[in-house]
Amino acid sequence: MSLSNRYEFVFLFDVTDGNPNGDPDVGNAPRIDPETGHGLVTDVCLKRKVRDYVTLLKGDEPPYSIYVKQKEVLNQLNELAYKAFDIKPEKKKLPKNVDEAKRLTQWMCQNFYDIRTFGQVMTTEVNCGEVYGPVQMKFSRSIDPITDIEHTITRMAVTNEKDMEKGQTMGRKHTIPYALYRCHGYVVASNAEKSGFDESDLELFFTALENLFEHDRSATRGEMSVCGLYVFKHSSPLGNAPAKKLFNTIQVKPVAQDTFPRQFNDYQVTVDQSAVPEGVELIIRYEEA
Repeated sequence: MSLSNRYEFVFLFDVTDGNPNGDPDVGNAPRIDPETGHGLVTDVCLKRKVRDYVTLLKGDEPPYSIYVKQKEVLNQLNELAYKAFDIKPEKKKLPKNVDEAKRLTQWMCQNFYDIRTFGQVMTTEVNCGEVYGPVQMKFSRSIDPITDIEHTITRMAVTNEKDMEKGQTMGRKHTIPYALYRCHGYVVASNAEKSGFDESDLELFFTALENLFEHDRSATRGEMSVCGLYVFKHSSPLGNAPAKKLFNTIQVKPVAQDTFPRQFNDYQVTVDQSAVPEGVELIIRYEEA
């Protein structure tokens, strides 16, 4: 059964002495808004972690298989849908029979969790159509401007024999001393109906957000933690209030001015329950004390 409610959510997470999302175009430095200095984390980065958690929890088997993953050939995955209905693919084209084309797209949604959750463009050489996913996430933005510190690091080994005299290899590493990030997300009920995304899929998604960094540790990313997950549930599929009005009921501000925050407790999260409109329920799924 598809969703009968619209949702929005606010997701808070932080990083200590790490790089949450490096930009390969600038030497893997932390992503930054060049005008304000605020840090950015892409939606793609967070979706990758959701996909990885779902695989750990459910295994890479239908209906929780993951479509976008490392070293996967997407055309081969698309061919699975054609084989399921004994249809011969035509290069870059969907079947002319509308019902056959719909069945192919629906089969992909039913078998791949990330397709029915986030959507996917599957118009490759083996065409399975397009899906507009019900779960959409914005770029995350840090509450304050970030400080990118570039460190020189050494490795007591060399790559090539010609470098033996050097005795070691030099490298660079970027870290942020501390930053708290805020992400806004949306769950569109009408898109859920089309992709087959249901209440159990939604619960799995929120569970993944709550545990996003617990199984995704690396020295590069430092210490990353979930700090808050606030979910707005509308009483109708079309919604009962503008998303921006709901997001404004949650304010995150530094406890003291003219200081450098170094932990989550250096911020104060204020939730104005009285400002939540009628027909909308605020569910606090996670809140760091």
